[in-house]
Amino acid sequence: MSLTVQELLNSFDRLPEVEQREAASEILRRVRDFTFDPISDDELILSAEDLFMALDRREDVHGRT
Repeated sequence: MSLTVQELLNSFDRLPEVEQREAASEILRRVRDFTFDPISDDELILSAEDLFMALDRREDVHGRT
């Protein structure tokens, strides 16, 4: 990921939730016609691992139920 993209994402994370929703909606509108290469199994596995780790961190912060 480029430094520019990382800075964009960091800026996005600092926005209030309402503005995050507006930005996400606009980005989705702009990319809806993009064509993407198929995702490899390795990429899917890494993404799933990142997601589960983030969920574990969230549970640690908010307490497990």
